[in-house]
Amino acid sequence: MKNVLRLLFFAALAFVAYGYFIKNTRGTEGDKWVGIGVLIIALVWMPLFLWHRYKNKKLTDFVLKNNNKTTENTENQ
Repeated sequence: MKNVLRLLFFAALAFVAYGYFIKNTRGTEGDKWVGIGVLIIALVWMPLFLWHRYKNKKLTDFVLKNNNKTTENTENQ
């Protein structure tokens, strides 16, 4: 999974770089390639990255509950 994430990330960066190169040389045709790269990052890479990072984690450790809060000493305020 780590290699797939790296491959997708570098492919998306390559689309964005190619799009900017085309945009600077030919005109507005590069916007399509930049958009494809951004869509890959937003809709494919980010969900896969989050799933990969949190698949074996205990997510209740990251949730703040009311009984876990410590009371602050506010008598001098």
